[in-house]
Amino acid sequence: MAERLPTAEDMRAYGARLAAGLRAGDLLILSGPLGAGKTTLVQGIAEGLKVRGPITSPTFVIARVHPSLRQGPPLVHADAYRLGGDLEVDDLDLDASLEESVTVVEWGEGLVEGLSDDRLEIHIDRESGDDARVVTLRGVGARWADTPSEPAEK
Repeated sequence: MAERLPTAEDMRAYGARLAAGLRAGDLLILSGPLGAGKTTLVQGIAEGLKVRGPITSPTFVIARVHPSLRQGPPLVHADAYRLGGDLEVDDLDLDASLEESVTVVEWGEGLVEGLSDDRLEIHIDRESGDDARVVTLRGVGARWADTPSEPAEK
């Protein structure tokens, strides 16, 4: 099932609701076209997880670690856009922190699925004609077997 989000603020709120169900060891893979709102969604996830910000696109630094402000898991926010393949993904060493962090990888589709048998794939599409986005969740593995396709309402 897909969720239509009319504004960037709606995207952040969606991310915060999604964060309520996340825990250490979770891998989220974000996909969608340029400007779809991937980083905006991560800003909401970070707000929900209560991690240190600011949350900006990690395109040029590739990955950032945002420590928790409340004894929760840190957020590892990575961007695979500039990576050329599996060897460069291995250089990020994301698997070293995967178990104790919530790891979100923008542009990770086709590159980071091997990090975990359990992952939440999030695809964001832009609607033509306005600023609305459509977010589709797909859970993979036992961790996400009973997860609804929508984050819980606050």
